[in-house]
Amino acid sequence: MPVTRPSLTDSYACDTNNSPRGSMHFIRRFRIPALFCALSVLVCELISRPFADMGICDDGPYILVAQKLATTGHIVYNGWSAAMLAWQLYLGAAFIKLFGFSFTTVRMSTLLVAVVLAFVLQRTLVLAGITERNATIGTLALVLSPLYLILSVTFMSDIHGLFAIVLCLYGCLRALRSETDRGAILWLCFAVAANAICGTSRQLAWTGVLVMVPSTLWLLRARRRVLLAGAAANLAGVLFILGCMVWLKHQPYTTPERFAFSFSDIPYRHLVLQFARFFLDFPFLLLPITASFLFAIRGSRPRTIALVCGSLAVFIFLAIYPSPLRDHFDSLLEPTIGDWVNVTGGYVPFSPGGPTFVSRGMQILLTVVSLSGLISLFVSFFHRGHNQLVIDASPAVSWKQLAFVLTPFASAYIFLLLYRAATAAHDGTGMIFDRYSLGLLLVALVFLVRYFQDRVQPRIPSASVLLVIAMATFGVALTHNTFALYRARATVAAELRAAGLPDTSVDNGWEYNINVEIKQTGHVNNPFILSPAEAYIPTTPPPAGPCQLFWYDFTAHIHPLFSVSFDPNACYGLAPFAPVHYSRWLAGSAGTLYVVRYTPTVKP
Repeated sequence: MPVTRPSLTDSYACDTNNSPRGSMHFIRRFRIPALFCALSVLVCELISRPFADMGICDDGPYILVAQKLATTGHIVYNGWSAAMLAWQLYLGAAFIKLFGFSFTTVRMSTLLVAVVLAFVLQRTLVLAGITERNATIGTLALVLSPLYLILSVTFMSDIHGLFAIVLCLYGCLRALRSETDRGAILWLCFAVAANAICGTSRQLAWTGVLVMVPSTLWLLRARRRVLLAGAAANLAGVLFILGCMVWLKHQPYTTPERFAFSFSDIPYRHLVLQFARFFLDFPFLLLPITASFLFAIRGSRPRTIALVCGSLAVFIFLAIYPSPLRDHFDSLLEPTIGDWVNVTGGYVPFSPGGPTFVSRGMQILLTVVSLSGLISLFVSFFHRGHNQLVIDASPAVSWKQLAFVLTPFASAYIFLLLYRAATAAHDGTGMIFDRYSLGLLLVALVFLVRYFQDRVQPRIPSASVLLVIAMATFGVALTHNTFALYRARATVAAELRAAGLPDTSVDNGWEYNINVEIKQTGHVNNPFILSPAEAYIPTTPPPAGPCQLFWYDFTAHIHPLFSVSFDPNACYGLAPFAPVHYSRWLAGSAGTLYVVRYTPTVKP
């Protein structure tokens, strides 16, 4: 029997039937659910104690650029960034001016954006026709995920890029729902301006202006005035983007994207396997929403249940049983990419990684829950008849409009990721990381929550709230453990410096080495720098040995005598320096870093 879905205007009333009218008006007026989402991010981050006096992944060089901007008033790149960074650099520089320089101070500018983003995301989901309760749970599923929490307290460009995309989507949805031409035009201008400006942090976010806004204009083409004004605004946004790209190309010590390479040299098999792992991460990263689809197969025929269980059994067998297929994947178990969210419980710059945080049994459990929800989603497609809900007349954005706005955007986003992966594989400079998924996770979140609400049941089950709490707990622990490790590395560096050893004589992981190189010469010795032409100096490879300096050519001034390791027997054995211990929440034991000899005869 069909069930009526509540209208958007009554969405919160549906979820709080017993609440007094005055309370509901207060909640709607002051956007209490959205504020709760924003506050939840802030509380989780503060609990995790996210401070460390060194760079994390790429953000160390970015922070030094922000410091230079705060000091000189000019953006001066240092040979590491392919991203433009402009918007976030000015925000980081403003925090430096207000609170003084430190790595943590600059990273708090990203936390501010992450908190505001959580608020806007909840309102965006409501605009997409999702009830307040479901929009709140959906928002928390993303913003309290381990990936979002850890990136929100770095100075990486990923959160800023997602912010630009969400603002653009919010403006487009407001334009579609606007009853007046003037309102629609203003919201389109907002979408273009917000995406163009905030997208200067991460160029991939400009797919909002380039794809999302034109898709919205096509839906509004019957309103001639809106179409002409919106097209003019969008053209201005495109010209702004072109101007930014030209400006960036002529800046010294940048590494602009390359748009030409031989397709015959691309390892296609490697790319296919890499993207398979990339998309397999999605059900885990949105676990509270993915798992809710298990409710979609309640009451299904035994044959359907057997299909779900059989598919899971085959996948788990392939994931844990030694086979040629498994050899091509680093892991078929969640988390599959294992870059920022991994089995060691945080971003780890050393190879091999640190002690295990997520056991094999827990990986299997996470994989079972994630993929069973995903398979149940596919099964629900074939059982729409008895689950179909009656949509009443409401101002919510229709499925057709959502698909037309988000599908071309997602397609363009995936195409650019494919190109980026092909370039990285061709150059041997990298791979596809889990943080690249944020823009696509947004699209998946909107479609999954709206589909569940419209085709499965009106309310996301309360069990999903428990999964939100579980994922948030994991995210807090992951964030804490990552920063605890980096604080330990900074302590090791200070100990060696106190012993009279210069930073150039220690291999403390590639991010630390990169910042040391920048402080020595002002820029990284990056072979992809185009201007000035003489910036890169070819470096002789170090002699073969048990220790190998990662990216030695990028850090030409690093000549290590000692190295930092999780293993006291690494390289040429333990050096006469005290080990440094660091806390690991939800783990069985504390972590330990050792100083080991990089060469066989070195003396402290």
